[in-house]
Amino acid sequence: MLKENLFKLSMVAVALSGITAANSASAQDEAKDEKVVITGSRIRQSQLAGASPVLTLTREDLEKTGLTSLADVLQKMATSGAALNTRFNSSGNFGMPSDGGGVGAGGAEVDLRHLGSRRVLVLVDGRRWVSGASASGVSGAVDLNTIPMAIVDRVEVLEDGASSLYGSDAVAGVINIITRKDIDGWEMNASYGGFGDFIGAIDDGDTSTIEFTFGAVGARHSIVSSFSHVDQNVVFSKNRSLADTPLEGTGNTRGSSATPTGRFLFDDNGTTINVTPNTGATGLLDYPNDFHGFTDADRFNYAAYNLYVTPSERTNVFTRAKYDLTNTVSFFAQAMFNNRQSKNQAAPEPIFIGPEAGTGGIADTVSIDISNPYNPFGVTLDENNFIFAGRRPVEAGPRSYEQDVNTYFFTTGFEGSFDLADNPYFWDVSMSWGTNRATQLKTGALNAARIKMALGPLATCQADPLCVPLNIFGENSITQEMLDYISFTQKDVSENKIQMFSANITGDLFEMPAGYAGFAAGYEHRVQSGFFEPDVVAASGESMGIPASPTRGGYDVDEYYVEARFPLLADSDGMSALEVTTAARRSEYTTTSNVSFDQTTTKFGVLWRPMNELTIRGTVAEGFRAPSIGEFFNTGARNDATLTDPCLTAANQTRCEQVWGPMDFQALANLGQTQISVVTGGNDQLNPEETESTTFGAVFSPDWFSGDDFIEQMNFEFTMYDHEIDQAIGAVDAQLQLNECVINGRDDFCNGIARANGIGITRFDNGLQNLSKIKTSGSDFKLSMITSEGDLGRFRLTWNNSFVNEYTQEVFGQSSGDLDGIEFGSNPDRAIPEWKFDLTLDWSKNNWSASTTVRYLSKIYESCSDFLDDTPSSLANLGLCSNPNFNNNGASYNIMDETYYFDAQVGYTMELGGYDTLISVGARNLFDQDPPLCTQCDLNGYLPGIYDPQGRYWYVKFTLRP
Repeated sequence: MLKENLFKLSMVAVALSGITAANSASAQDEAKDEKVVITGSRIRQSQLAGASPVLTLTREDLEKTGLTSLADVLQKMATSGAALNTRFNSSGNFGMPSDGGGVGAGGAEVDLRHLGSRRVLVLVDGRRWVSGASASGVSGAVDLNTIPMAIVDRVEVLEDGASSLYGSDAVAGVINIITRKDIDGWEMNASYGGFGDFIGAIDDGDTSTIEFTFGAVGARHSIVSSFSHVDQNVVFSKNRSLADTPLEGTGNTRGSSATPTGRFLFDDNGTTINVTPNTGATGLLDYPNDFHGFTDADRFNYAAYNLYVTPSERTNVFTRAKYDLTNTVSFFAQAMFNNRQSKNQAAPEPIFIGPEAGTGGIADTVSIDISNPYNPFGVTLDENNFIFAGRRPVEAGPRSYEQDVNTYFFTTGFEGSFDLADNPYFWDVSMSWGTNRATQLKTGALNAARIKMALGPLATCQADPLCVPLNIFGENSITQEMLDYISFTQKDVSENKIQMFSANITGDLFEMPAGYAGFAAGYEHRVQSGFFEPDVVAASGESMGIPASPTRGGYDVDEYYVEARFPLLADSDGMSALEVTTAARRSEYTTTSNVSFDQTTTKFGVLWRPMNELTIRGTVAEGFRAPSIGEFFNTGARNDATLTDPCLTAANQTRCEQVWGPMDFQALANLGQTQISVVTGGNDQLNPEETESTTFGAVFSPDWFSGDDFIEQMNFEFTMYDHEIDQAIGAVDAQLQLNECVINGRDDFCNGIARANGIGITRFDNGLQNLSKIKTSGSDFKLSMITSEGDLGRFRLTWNNSFVNEYTQEVFGQSSGDLDGIEFGSNPDRAIPEWKFDLTLDWSKNNWSASTTVRYLSKIYESCSDFLDDTPSSLANLGLCSNPNFNNNGASYNIMDETYYFDAQVGYTMELGGYDTLISVGARNLFDQDPPLCTQCDLNGYLPGIYDPQGRYWYVKFTLRP
C-alpha cells in the first residue's frame, strides 16, 4: 500500500506541476510571503492571533536556557505537567506501568495540562513523530531525546485540543517542532557545564555538547545538514543529602527487608520466627547463637546505589534538502538518525523467596532444604513452615540497565502552489518512515530457577554439573562461583514503527464581504506497529526480577479532514474583524487483531476583534486518543504497588476470612508486607478515550505606547481552558480495589486478589479498562513587553502564568476529589501545583546580552503516612510532617513549600580569529534552592518531574559563525 502511495505521490506532483506551470504566480507569490501555516490551523493565513492559543519558543529562547535537551526546556513551561526525564532512575525494578509502555528508562517526554504525555501529540515540521522505545514495553508517547536541539528553529505549542486537525493524541495540546531551513553558511556550537559552587569547580553531572550545522542556498535549491553530540554524565544519589537514604531523616527504617546478611521468617510450631544473622558472623552459622530478632534498624539502604541524574550520550545526524523543479513545484527530502546510550542503576537484585515473597513466580515456591550444606536451622524450610526470606547479594554489585536506542526518520515529498479562478492554492504530498528501536542490557540479574535448585536438595544440585549450592546465610557468604551460577545478563528489545502517506491542500474558496473564505483539506494513511521482546529467562518467569511478557501488534488508519475559515465582518458596525473557523476529521482504524473502530471529531472557533488592540477568541473541540499498541496488545505488566492491607484492622478481619478463608492475622502483622505484585494486561477491545475541550480568552495589544520613547510593544493574553476525558484507559487502582473488596464488601472487586496460606497478598490480576473520567480546568495569563533601543539598551520582559482551578478523576462513580495542589498518592511521582509561572527579563546593548529567569511553583500537599504509622519511627514522630497528627499518624500531612528558582546568563559577541563569536556564561538554580522533601516519592526524596535537582548548575557556551 505504501509503495503504491509513493508512486501516486510522484504522479500527483507531475500533474500539479502541469497546472501550475501555466499560471502566472506573481500576485500569489506575495500572498505566499505574507501567509503561513501556524500550528492550530492548516489554513494559510496572516500571522495574527488565531482562535486557539499558541505559545512560540524561538531558537533564541531555547539557547538562553542553557539546557541541552528539548524535553528539559518544555518541561519548564508553566503549562507543563510532570513527565519522564533523565532524573528518573527507575528501570522497572519497581515494576512496569499498566499501559504496557514500559518505564522509558533514559527517555524524556512532555506533559501538557497534567493530562499525561500520551495525550500530547508531537509533530516535527507538521508531521507525526514516531513513539519512543524503552526496551521495557511499547510506549504510546514520543521520546524527545530523539530530537536534538541543534536542528530546532522554533517550537510551537498549541495549548488546546486539536484532534479534528491532527487526529489521535491531540487531547491536551500539540507540540510542533519546526526544523532549521534556508541556512547559508555554517555554525558551530559547543558547551560545557555541571553542578558545583562556581563555574571553575564542577563536582558532578558535567555535560558537554558539540554541534555543527552547515547550509547552502542556491537559485533552485537549499540544503541543511547538522551533526550534534551530547554527553551527560552521572550524579550519584549518595552525593546528595536529599537522596542518600530511602527517605531523608529516616535512616534505614524505610530500607529494604532484604539485607546483606539475610532476613528469615518461618513458623516454629506456631511461633513466628523473624531473624537475621549477626553482622560479622562468618563461616557456617549457628542458630540461634549467630542470629538476632529482625528490626527496622537492620533494613538495607538501597538508595546509596541509585542515580540522581542518569548518564546519557546522544549523537544525531540530520539533513534536509529542497529542490525547485519549476517555479511552483518543489521536491524535498529530510532524513535523521539519532543514537542514545544511557544507563540506569539500582541496588543489587534482592533474593526474595518463600510463599510470602509476593513475586507471583518461581521464587514463591523456593524451599531451603535440610541437606543444603549452609542451612543453619536443621529443618527444611518449605510451604509447611516457611514464610519468606530476603537476602541482598551485595557481593554481586549493583544492577545496571544500559540502553542503546536508535531512531531513524525519513520524509520525502513534493509541495507547490497553483491558481484556480484567480485564487491561490497550496498543496503538499509526502511519505514518511520512522523507526525507534531500543535494546537494554541488564547486568546483575538473577535466575530464580537456579536459585531454587541451589537451595534445594543437595543431591539434586549435585546431579547438575553446573549447579553450585547457594549460601544466603550471613555477610559475604555468596562466593563468585555461586554468583556465576545464579546470575545472567538480561537482554530486552522493543521497537516502534510508523509509516505515513499524507496529502494536503489549502487555499481561498471564494470572496466574502469581509475577505476570502479559506479552507484546508487532506488525507492521511498511517501504519503503526510495535513489539516488545523480553529476555527468554524473564519471559519464562525464571528471573528473580520483575517478570516480563511479550507484546506485538499494530494498526493502520485512514483519516480525512477538512477545515474552513469564514471572515464575517471587517471594519464595519464598529467591529474590526469577526471570523469563525470549523474543522472535522474522520479516523478509521483496523488493528492487527482485526478489531475496527472509527472516530469523528469536530472543532468550532470564533475570533472577534472589536478594535485593533483587542482580540477575543474561543474554541469548542471534540477529541480522542486511540489506545496505544501497549494498551491493546500487552500480555502482562507487573508493578509492585505499596498498599495498606485492610485485613490488618480488626474490624475488617471477619470480612477477610469470608473472602479468603481462615487467616493468620498475627503472621500477617509480623510480615509487615508493604509491596504487592499487581499484574495488568492489555485489552484489544478497548474503546478510544473521548474528550471535550473548550477555551475562551483575549489578547490585548494596546497602541498607547506608539511613538513612546521607551516601550515599543506590549501584549496581554488571558485564556481559560476546560478539558473533560471520558472512557479514560487504566487499570483499577490496587488500593481502591482492595478497599472496595474488604471495607465496602463488594465481591466483584475481590476477583484476582490472591493470598498465600491465609497471610499476605501474593498477587493482583486485573486488565486495562475504559474506567474513568478526568476533568481539569484552569487559566493562563501571559504578559510580554519590548522596549525601544535606548541608552540603557533594549529590554524584553515575558511573564507566563498557569493556574489549575480543578483536577478530578472519577472511577466507577467515585471521585478523587480536587487534586490540584496535591501530590498523587497512587502515582508517587506526579503532582499538580495550583500556580506555576516563569518570568524572564532579557537585555541587550551593543555586544553584550543578559537574561534572567524566575520560576515559581506553588505549594503542594501530600499525605505523610506509611507502614510505620503509630510507631516511634513514623514520619510524624520523626518530625518530617509539616502538619503531624500524633494521635492518628495516618491523618498527618506534609506541605511542600512554594519554590522559586533563579536562572541567569550573560553573553558577549566579538570577533575571534576572523569569526563572529558569542561567549555565554550562565547558571541554573543560581541560589542553590533545594527541592522540597517528598515523603511519598519512590526515589531520591523529591518530585523529579516538577522540581530541579539539588545543586547549582554552571555552564559556558561558545558559538562561532563566519
